[in-house]
Amino acid sequence: MISIVNYQASNIRSVKKALDYLGLEAEVTMDPQAVRRADKVLLPGVGHFAATGRLEQTGLRDAIREAVERGTPFLGICVGLQWIFEQSEEAPETPGLGLFPGSCRRFPAGAKVPHVGWNSLEMVAPSRLLAGVEPGAFVYFTHSYRAPVCPQTVATTEYEGAFTAAVERDNVFGVQFHPEKSGEVGLTILRNFGALKC
Repeated sequence: MISIVNYQASNIRSVKKALDYLGLEAEVTMDPQAVRRADKVLLPGVGHFAATGRLEQTGLRDAIREAVERGTPFLGICVGLQWIFEQSEEAPETPGLGLFPGSCRRFPAGAKVPHVGWNSLEMVAPSRLLAGVEPGAFVYFTHSYRAPVCPQTVATTEYEGAFTAAVERDNVFGVQFHPEKSGEVGLTILRNFGALKC
């Protein structure tokens, strides 16, 4: 069972629909115990980074951390990827989970934001999550803040400079783009997540 974490600020319907289409068993939950029991945990994200503060208020932050520490595969999407870094300039008073180093920053002054549209992926390291995705494949982005390139980055993209499109370390995965809105490429990524054995 994949637990899709509901913190009342994310694009849950499209994610659940994509997983259903792939035949992957998934439930939308706000229950920390369900997250602790899950075979895999998925944190979608749309909107303001401050909304992730609800994860602390509801006990979901601790449940996610415990699941990750036990080796449960975890995937963060968009704001969900940004949350696994230390923080974001968008809401500096709201800490991220801190699994990866660095702060997510707004695109530079003068850039058209939000960055919305299809951008190609540059693969920079081997990745189980991106297995079968061709270098240069296009995926769909919509965001105003971006994660830094770090040692865990497995793919980058270019918009006002290079930034992290996907990260991966052991059982922790994150993508800045929306696989649930990225056609066959996105379905391949979600299928890979569903098939992970960590």
